[in-house]
Amino acid sequence: VTFPLDLTKTRLQIQGEAAVRRGGAAAGPAVPYRGMLRTAAGIAQEEGVRKLWQGATPAVYRHIVYTGVRMVTYEYLRDSVLGRAEGESFPLWKAVVGGISAGAIGQFFASPTDLVKVQMQMEGKRKLEGKPLRFRGVHHAFLKILSEGGVRGLWAGWVPNVQRAALVNMGDLTTYDTVKHFLLLNTTLEDNSVTHSVSSACSGLVAAVLGTPADVVKTRIMNQPRDKQGRGLLYKSSMDCLIQTVQGEGFMSLYKGFLPTWMRMAPWSLVFWLTYEQIRRLCGVTSF
Repeated sequence: VTFPLDLTKTRLQIQGEAAVRRGGAAAGPAVPYRGMLRTAAGIAQEEGVRKLWQGATPAVYRHIVYTGVRMVTYEYLRDSVLGRAEGESFPLWKAVVGGISAGAIGQFFASPTDLVKVQMQMEGKRKLEGKPLRFRGVHHAFLKILSEGGVRGLWAGWVPNVQRAALVNMGDLTTYDTVKHFLLLNTTLEDNSVTHSVSSACSGLVAAVLGTPADVVKTRIMNQPRDKQGRGLLYKSSMDCLIQTVQGEGFMSLYKGFLPTWMRMAPWSLVFWLTYEQIRRLCGVTSF
């Protein structure tokens, strides 16, 4: 349901890309600046309504891997390594360590699916610009990336990807866990859907604020063209991308796509946490 917002966010993050190829050649035709609504409407009008869901399949693959790994990792670190005691407050720094670690590990394993998702989301724009399409479908995308860059090619851009996931999960997992147990220990609220809803609302906002700058860098690095050795032609590293973006477009360019990111993460976070807590309860597992 919220995937069109993810596609819109990706397109917004590429807009105004001021990077140039090494040697001074232009990176490509300039993309006009448009806001969230005009970008979404433009995709529907210029490429078709169905294109708003382009890249949805690898996004599902990503969440199966990413969410499964990060949730198991965070709970293991929290309960077995960092030593959370039931019914007691959990130090914020420990929750931060757990969230960052779980997000980084989960995203590392899911990075190939994210690479395919980002590149497929830009296919419609390439067609409008008169550029040849790169992929016929999800599986063709995986095979083409593998054939051109080898196994390492599937992890192109994994560094900013992992950095972004670490920040997002510091916002999501850490905030949800901290806010929820703060409310249970310091208010009259019980461990129910009301507490879960309040906690998820906070986690969605914090995750969007912390993760958007890294998401912009990640998107640009993953979408850039590469040479035969798999090296990026526009950016040398995530730091190079960060510096070029800020110098060329200003600091606030790091928050391109923030609104659709938040609008996507808020309902997603609400649905995920309410569903996750209910499934745990139905399975006889203690609350998160």
